[in-house]
This record gives sequence, C-alpha cells and structure tokens, in this order.
Amino acid sequence: MPLRVVAATLLALVLIIVFNAPASARYAALVMDTATGKVLHAVNADTRNYPASLTKMMTLFLMFEELESGRWTLKTPIKISARAARQPASRLGLKRGQTITVEQAVLAMVTKSANDVAAAVAEALGGSERKFALRMTKRARQLGMTRTTFRNASGLPHRGQLSTARDMARLARALIEDKAHYYHYFSIKRFKFAGATHKNHNKLLVTYDGTDGIKTGYIRASGFNLVASAKRGNRRLVGVVLGGKSPKHRNSHMTTLFDKGFRAVDSTLPLIIAKVAELLPIADDPQSAHARQMKVGPTKRLGRWGIQVGAFKTYGPAHKVARKAVSLAPTILDTGVVAIVPLKKRGKVSVYRARILGLGKKEAYRACRVLKKRRVSCMELRLPKNFQVATRS
Repeated sequence: MPLRVVAATLLALVLIIVFNAPASARYAALVMDTATGKVLHAVNADTRNYPASLTKMMTLFLMFEELESGRWTLKTPIKISARAARQPASRLGLKRGQTITVEQAVLAMVTKSANDVAAAVAEALGGSERKFALRMTKRARQLGMTRTTFRNASGLPHRGQLSTARDMARLARALIEDKAHYYHYFSIKRFKFAGATHKNHNKLLVTYDGTDGIKTGYIRASGFNLVASAKRGNRRLVGVVLGGKSPKHRNSHMTTLFDKGFRAVDSTLPLIIAKVAELLPIADDPQSAHARQMKVGPTKRLGRWGIQVGAFKTYGPAHKVARKAVSLAPTILDTGVVAIVPLKKRGKVSVYRARILGLGKKEAYRACRVLKKRRVSCMELRLPKNFQVATRS
C-alpha cells in the first residue's frame, strides 16, 4: 500500500476519533448571595458547558408556573408515551400508557432525576419535547440566562444544550424567590414510588448544615455538576460547580466554596442562631423547616452560664454539633440559645466554637454530665456580667 494512502487512512481515523469523542468537561464555579445577587466567587462563570440534569431545574420551573396558573394541580395526571418510556437512565421505569401525577413527577425529577418523567412532562406541556425545549429557552432569556440553550427537558446529551454557571445560579435564584411556594420540594431527601425508595442525589442535604436544595447533574461530557443552596441565619447562598471529577470531589468543593462564601457575606457570622426551643421541633420535614419564619425580638438578659461542645475549623461542623447537643439534652437546654462564636487570630478566624449560652449554673453542669455520657465533649462556661443576647420571638 502506498505511503500516501496509509497516511491518509491514519489521518481519517484520527479525525473520526476526535470528532466523535465526547466533549471534555470544563470546570466552572460560582457562589452568589441571593439577597443581593452579588457574586462572591466566580471561575469560568460565563463559559458554556453541558448542564446535564441541571436542565430539569427549568423543566420544574415551567411546571410550577402551570401550577400557579391553575392549568395544573398537583393531582393532574401525566401520561407516559412510548418515547418517554424509552428514555435512558436515570429513569423511574414507567411503561407506555401509565400515568403519574404532577406531584409525583416533581418528586421523581428532584430525587431520582428521572429522564422518562422529564420527557413525559415536556410532551404534556409542549406537545413534543422539541417544542417544549424552545419554550424553555425562551423562558431562560426572560430570566436573564443569555448564554443558555435547551434542546430537551432532561439534560440528556445534545451538542446544542449548553449553559453557564452564572445562568444556572440565576435560575436557582428565580426558583428560590419566584417559586418559593414550591421550592421546598428540592429539600425532599427520598421519594417512594411503586414500592421503591429513591434517595435524593444531592448529598449536601445530609452532609452540609443549612443546605435545602437544589439539583445534581451528570453526563460524560459534562462531568459532575451541582447547584446547591444553603441558608444560615438570614443569609442564603447559591453555589454552582460544573465539571467535577467525581460526586465526592464535587460535593467537597461545594462545601469549601460555601464556607468561604458565608465568611465573605459576614466576616463575623451570626453569633446567635436561634432559641434552643425553636430548634427542637425541626426534624426531617422540609415543608415545616421551609415555612418557619423567625423574627428578631428585643434584647433579653438570660442566665450567666453556658456550655461549649467543641471547636472546629469551619462553621458547618460547629453548628451541627451544637444542634446535636440540643437533641441529646433538650429538657435541660431549652432555655438557652445556640451560638457559633468565631475566634480570630491576626484578623482571621482560626476556629468556630459551638456553644449553648444563657443557662443557669446548675443547667450548665447537668447538661455537660449528660453530654459526656453520650460521648459529646462539653465544658461549662461562666459568662461576663454584662452578657446580653438578642433572642428571637
């Protein structure tokens, strides 16, 4: 075989490999203060990437608009077509002709990230998924998502389906603020359907204190994506990570970004988190946690004692262990207030001290005895004479 023919054949093979290989995921990240819209951290924020299942945030946004308009209710049935049933994983496993309610569809997309359900929703609202994608893109432009184009409702691979970290943050903020009545669905940790339990892919709901949503995404070309929201005190941040190397890497990186973000919005962080009594009813009910609104009341002089249950390098673990202490000794600690007290050295926070303050001396010593038996570190504290704390009414 002539050398030129061999060279041409090799070149053709190289071109085939290059043009058919999946696009490599490009890293991007952004952290936003939702109250102001201020961007606290951004890397490649306007670089277009494949959103993967983050796409379903827009599908859900349009579903919530249908509910607001009254055209749909949570019990409205959605029929599964043969095309929807053929969608690849992740899926709920629905068959042609089956129906699912709107509320079940919302939960299936939030937790399982079900592609068959997303396709069925698109067909129900747009007549076809292609038409629904055009509607998605139009709505994205109205929300200021200028660099986003949708081609399907699920986020399954498509070369033309692209978005950015900034646009995804804008969409998350719109869901939180404009669709507040439905946002609590993003906090659901598990969804039961047809005898199976589907856990939410967003593990930060369990591992990072204050997280209350919203969506993960993955296809080979995008890497591991995450849009998350976390709230502490009256501060809420939205974070976006695109192109993560693995779920663990993506989640760990988001945790780091959130820690830095909360320090940026308030270098001291809120000292008083809440009355202990207000923490006690908060369990795994996302609706009640989402609906609770606490107002700052007048300053009140409390007991002159408190306890410290640990000191940590970051805010999240400190808050978590303080709440754990409350749950282990509720009848003793129900008159106090939880406080995460930063200790600064050379202008920087070195540790965050987890405390329950405003107790009587007897309560402080009793609480430590109980907590130490439960293997929780505890130290009694005597507070300054002029100690006062703003409680919440």
